This record gives sequence, structure tokens and C-alpha cells, in this order.
Amino acid sequence: MFNFMSPFSDQAIIFNFTSIQRKTIWQIEAQRFQILKSEMNASATVGVGTCLSTSRPLSIGLTPVPICLLRRRRRCLMIGAEAEVELAASEAQPASRRLILLRHAKSSWQHPSLRDHDRPLSKTGRIDAVTVSRKLERMGWIPQLILCSDALRTRETLNIMQEEARGFLEAEVHFISSYYSIAAMDGQTAEHLQRTICQYSRDELFTIMCMGHNRGWEEAASMFTGASVELKTCNAALLEAPGKSWEEAFAVAGYGGWKLQGIVTPSSNL
Repeated sequence: MFNFMSPFSDQAIIFNFTSIQRKTIWQIEAQRFQILKSEMNASATVGVGTCLSTSRPLSIGLTPVPICLLRRRRRCLMIGAEAEVELAASEAQPASRRLILLRHAKSSWQHPSLRDHDRPLSKTGRIDAVTVSRKLERMGWIPQLILCSDALRTRETLNIMQEEARGFLEAEVHFISSYYSIAAMDGQTAEHLQRTICQYSRDELFTIMCMGHNRGWEEAASMFTGASVELKTCNAALLEAPGKSWEEAFAVAGYGGWKLQGIVTPSSNL
């Protein structure tokens, strides 16, 4: 007896090694080979097919493609398609514009002969400026552009924040003299801030900080958000609105459409 393993079958064939039996077996195997060959040619038209005699997937060549690889390939294609959908959705969403409205830190009244414009910070004001700058840095609200009143107390507040947080030092800074006077005019600060922000901003700048005075800063924060916002010395209102540009953000959000993300104070837990 001789144990023969067919290359086209998973079953062993046991037979007596005679010429007649050999001839019969090889005729059978030749027929099976012709069937297999025709099946492979048919599957080549679609790239990947299934052998009817073995129920195994076949590639264009003679080497079968394992089912696990086909499943893995299909899973990768599905993941890739989902990633493309998510990317397209993210690109369709306009970027958020973040606006920080910061009132200067507490000023000193030790020298009554000084003009109001020239009053420096008090000791408490200096400490508060350090605290708020660290909080903003920890929260990731680091401005890329700073528009600041040219009054001494606002400039000193900015200097301290730049010393404490490197991100503030890297920001582009412009001193706006009108920020000092506009804050005293009822209901005009919000429009003025919008105009100056659009003037100095660029589309690649996503976080801007405006530093100034009350009453105007409270009024502007309240008008932008539609909420009643109170800003004591060295308080920062964090506002956010979507927009591909600052002009679009102001146009879409308008008055009352900016989201108030929080108010940072020297004593807050933010």
C-alpha cells in the first residue's frame, strides 16, 4: 500500500502502487487541475475570487489570499473612509476665535497729583497681575495679539504678565491710545473694540487680548455675550465664537452671540 497526498485535495489517497491505479489517479487529478485552472481564470477578472472546489479565496496569481488578510484589508479601507469623513467635517467647521477682555490690575492712589492716565499699579495690583497671567497660561488662553491701552496701569499690568508667562512675551503688541478714552463713553466700547480687532488681526491669529478700563470693558463683554458681566480690577472675561476670520466671527455672532467661557479673577479657581 502507498499513501499519496494530492496537491489539490486535503484528503490522502491510499492505493496499491500499480500502473493501472496510477493511470486512473493521475487522470482524475488532471481533470481536477483543469477545473481549478478555469476557476482561477474566472476569478482573475475581479482580482480576488473563491475556488469552488476548496472554498478558499484566490488572488489573480496562483497564491491564495488568506481570509484574515482580506478582512484586515476591508477593515483598513473602512477606517480610512471614516477618517476622510471626519477630516472633511472638521475642515467644514470654522475655527474658534477667542477674545480675552482684561481690565487692568489695581492702581495706586498714593500720588494724587498724578494724572489719572499716569497712575501706576499698587502692590496688590502687581500680585494680582502675576496670579492672573499664570492662570491664563495654565488654561491655554495665551494671546497671539495684544491690544492695550497706553495708560501706565495697563502697560504695567502687561509688563508683569509678560515677565510671568513666556507666551505673553511672544505675542504681537499694539498700544491703542483710544482704549483709554473710549472706555468712559457709554455704549461705544464694543463697537470700537470690534473695529480695532478687525484692523490689527489676521486670519492665522486665533486668540486676541484687549486690555483696558471700566466702564467700557464691562459694557463690551456684556454686549458681546448677551449676559451681565462684571469685571473688577485684573479680571479677564473669556469669550469665544466661530469664524474663519475675525470679521466673520463678529458678523455671525453679532451682539449677544459670543459664548462666555468664564471669568478669570485673582481669587477664582479657574
